[in-house]
Amino acid sequence: MSSSSSRDTISYKVVGTPFSTFTRTITLGLHYKGIPFEQVGTFPHSEAARAAHPYGYIPTLIIEGSDGQSAKLSESQAIVRYLDRLYPEPSLHFKPSSSPESTNVLLLEEKMWEVVSLVASFGTRSTSRTYLIVHLLTRQDAGFPTIEVGVIKPHMKALKEGIPERQILQETYDAQAKITKVLDIIDERTVPNAKYLFGEEPTWADFYLYPILADLRSLPEWLLTVEHRFVKWAEAMDKLDAVKKTFAGTLADERSQAVLNAEG
Repeated sequence: MSSSSSRDTISYKVVGTPFSTFTRTITLGLHYKGIPFEQVGTFPHSEAARAAHPYGYIPTLIIEGSDGQSAKLSESQAIVRYLDRLYPEPSLHFKPSSSPESTNVLLLEEKMWEVVSLVASFGTRSTSRTYLIVHLLTRQDAGFPTIEVGVIKPHMKALKEGIPERQILQETYDAQAKITKVLDIIDERTVPNAKYLFGEEPTWADFYLYPILADLRSLPEWLLTVEHRFVKWAEAMDKLDAVKKTFAGTLADERSQAVLNAEG
């Protein structure tokens, strides 16, 4: 049986809410590659999440064969490797030869995965206080902890507590500088003056960074921390069908609905 035929007998479920940036990374990839799937919209540590992931994290990809057998694959980077193996095209990898900067020996294919790691590093997934402190000291300035944990989640929590947005911006002031630093680090490791992070086609690095910055863009901190390169990049990403298909249920969707309701 050909690999194409075997793929046709597999169906997929993504366990995770659209509100989750890591879940959105996976659904972006699935849509971009044209892979049909069903989404089980659940939050971390819910009953459905715990049934799919040993620690109740999201996302999990449930792989179901026509013979009734199934497998669960957790952690976004493991899921990405699986999708790339079975569905290599359209590619979400960086190919230096397709870049106008391909003569630069420093533009290695692995640079894309370096950026993925810098964006996706999660410094707060431990209940052990000693381990948590050590881990945060080494990874606290990475993408997800800096932007989502450092600014977006505290901002949204404060809003729900009725704190005025002007006061929230003052309270997140120190964290805002860290966002600029993170984006500078990413900028230094990607292709300059390109439509996407690594050239004229999106890669997994784009799909890891975009959900986080899309959340940030729904908050006023976006205007205070993000410079022109990433503003133009986000506008290019917005035009992708995969981005449009994964918008519903995100923080940006929630915030835009709130604005419409307030105006109504």
